[in-house]
Amino acid sequence: MNIDRLASEALELDPKSRAIFAETIWESLEDPYLVSSDVTDEESISLAIKRDEDIKNGTVTPLSHKELMDRLRNR
Repeated sequence: MNIDRLASEALELDPKSRAIFAETIWESLEDPYLVSSDVTDEESISLAIKRDEDIKNGTVTPLSHKELMDRLRNR
């Protein structure tokens, strides 16, 4: 089952069932603060600053959330 079909079917659920479904999915994800990472906080901040500068000076063009999700679905 693909994500579009799953989302479509989930949206047909009543609000309480959708909430339970969403909570179940959310709880299945690992806590991002507990996942080990080779990147330090300082490196993450430096990368965020660099990416912000790249956007500001036009080196890269940011994607909207919709564009990002469309690209991920089409992979």
